[in-house]
Amino acid sequence: MRVKVISIPVLDQQKALDFYTGKLGFVKKHDVPLTGDDRWLTVVSKEEPDGPELLLEPSPNHLEAARAYQEALFDAGIPYTQFNVDDVGAEHARLTRLGVEFSIEPTEMGTVKIAVFNDTCGNHIQLVEML
Repeated sequence: MRVKVISIPVLDQQKALDFYTGKLGFVKKHDVPLTGDDRWLTVVSKEEPDGPELLLEPSPNHLEAARAYQEALFDAGIPYTQFNVDDVGAEHARLTRLGVEFSIEPTEMGTVKIAVFNDTCGNHIQLVEML
């Protein structure tokens, strides 16, 4: 068993694609038109182009339960998912220069250093550096 695709709910797929590629540095992997304006839209890490794909899923636009869940997590400040990085401080500085807003600045917590940012698509995302 392997992880191939991980979904993240987004309110606007194009806005999410712009943020995840333009700010975070992911690369578009698949962009397949579905019904209406929906797309099978995935991005991957530049460092792992054959690694797990992040599906920018428009589920909050079609399922009230998904919208309520996403809003509840966001309002509580709970990250929807996390991305590992080699240096949280360096990523925080790079993303801040690009205008990304952080709700938690780089903070050591035991064996990790974390920071949390707003992906502008309805989610908080946690960066994690293993110490």
